[in-house]
Formats: sequence, C-alpha cells, structure tokens
Amino acid sequence: MTERIREDLETQCRERLGRPALRVVSVDPIPEGHSGFTYFVTIDDGDTLTRYVLRLPPPGARIAGPADVIRQGHIMAALHAAGQPTPDIPLLVAEPVVDGRPFVLMEAVEGTRIEKAGAEQQPIDISTSAVETLKRLQALPLAGTGIGDEEPVSLQAEMMRWAMLMQRAPEELTARAGELGGLLAAHVPAERAPTLVHGDFHYGNMLFRGAEVVAVLDWEIAEIGQPLLDLGCLCVVSVRRQYHDAPNPGGAINVGIEDLYRLYGTNADEMRWYLALSIYKYASIYGYNLMLHRRGKRPDPMYEGLTDTITGMIDDGIAVFETHH
Repeated sequence: MTERIREDLETQCRERLGRPALRVVSVDPIPEGHSGFTYFVTIDDGDTLTRYVLRLPPPGARIAGPADVIRQGHIMAALHAAGQPTPDIPLLVAEPVVDGRPFVLMEAVEGTRIEKAGAEQQPIDISTSAVETLKRLQALPLAGTGIGDEEPVSLQAEMMRWAMLMQRAPEELTARAGELGGLLAAHVPAERAPTLVHGDFHYGNMLFRGAEVVAVLDWEIAEIGQPLLDLGCLCVVSVRRQYHDAPNPGGAINVGIEDLYRLYGTNADEMRWYLALSIYKYASIYGYNLMLHRRGKRPDPMYEGLTDTITGMIDDGIAVFETHH
C-alpha cells in the first residue's frame, strides 16, 4: 500500500516541483492522533534529505468534511503566508493522483508534542502561548484564512451538528444529553463578529518549542464562526482532568478554567454557554467515535476508556447552567 503511495508521490513531486531527480525515500504512517491518513515522508533532493508530512483522505471517502484535506491545506497555506504557526505547504493537489486520492504535502515542523512539553514546561506558560496563538488567529481578516468566502456557522447550526452526533452515541451513556441540549437551546447568546474557528483547539493538536506553540495542526473541522468556541475547547481539557483514569489526548495541562478566561480576557458569565456547549460537543464526539469503534467501522479501543467521561461530562454541562440559574 505505502509503495503505491511512494511511487505516485514521487511522480507528482518530480513533475510539479520541476525536480526530475527527486526521490521519495520512505513513507511511514504516523501513529499519533486518532484521525486521518497521515504519513512522514522522506525526500532525497540530491544533496539533502528532508522530512515532510503527507495527508490523504481515507480511501474511497467522499471528499467533504474531515476528509477534505485540500480545504485543510488551503487554510494552513493561507495562515502560513500570514505568519501564523502552521506548516508550509509545498504541494496541494486536488486531483486523485496519489493512490487514487488528492493529497497535501506539508513541511514537518520541528516541535514536541504536548506529552513531552507538558512534562517539561510550566502549565501556565503553555496555556498562555496557546491563548495568545488563538487571539492572533482570530485577529486575521477573514479573507486571509483560506475559507473567508464560506458562510459563517451560526450557533444554532453549531448546536445541531453536535446534537446529531450525540444521537448516534451509545444510548446507555446519553440519558441526560437531551436535558443539556434543551438548556443550550434555551440560552443561546448573542453572536459577535465571526472569526476563523479551528474547532478542535486543544494542546494535542499543537506542537511546541519549549512552552511556545510553533504549529497548530488538524484543521479538519475548521469554520468561520463564533470566536469563543475555540476557547471552550481549551476549557474542556481542564474539565477532563477530573476523570483521572481516562485517556486525555488533548493534553492533561493543569490550568484552571478561570485562568484561561483571564488569559483570553473574558469571564465566567460570557463563557458559560460556550463552556457547556464545548462539554456537550466533546461528549458527542467521544460517544460517536465509541459507536464507530464498537461497530468495527473505525476501531480505536481508546474510546472504551471514555464511557465514564461521556456520562460525567454531560452531567458537568448541566451543572454549568444549574450553578447560575
């Protein structure tokens, strides 16, 4: 399988980069992460060996949503051009030419993952860099985001998206999900000017140098929408720390929610709805992925470790409203 990818990629690089002697030396699947078909690629360009990252959609997938690697590539290329911490994109090809699929070839950013950074750096320094990065991304004009021509996603549409996933989660885990959904629907806040939204903005989707964010990865569910959604993603990392035995790929950084609000420049009243929605959203994603795992569609035993997290988070989301109404 990877041999076919290697040959096709070599052909494309030679033609499109105008380097006929270039060789793709190796293509190795990247084990980390729980999404996408991502490979480390080593390219020999005559005098240097350079490592890149290759993103492909799943074989046979409809090119939409998370499988739309070309859209993700456009976002990263636009952000890189604007000086934001995303990888450079030397090749972005929408035609199905690598193993019958479109592809994105990006630079491999030198950086450490959160597991290592979190063990070596002060948690508050990591969170400070993440929030500063978020504010810089949100300050970009929409035209510079790579998806500025897309319709902004309303908070109603945002809620519906996660409600549909929640309906497909194992029923025994979602008994109170309807209650939380009702509270969210009853208290939708006024919308602000839309910004770029990453959609899964947590430490596990970043690379670090020291405590500094040097790359934000995995733009699969990015959109133009409400800015406080991404701060909510970081808050969920803090919420999840209380589930001690559960896996936490978002990075178990010990920084409280109030600290995140302070770093961003918001407060509990402004964030209440977004916090509850973010808790609901991640509970729905874990539940949906657990369903896919149990049905053998996308095996990933990690999700079996999240059953208590899913039920607990739904309770947490309801409690966010109960403490203030």
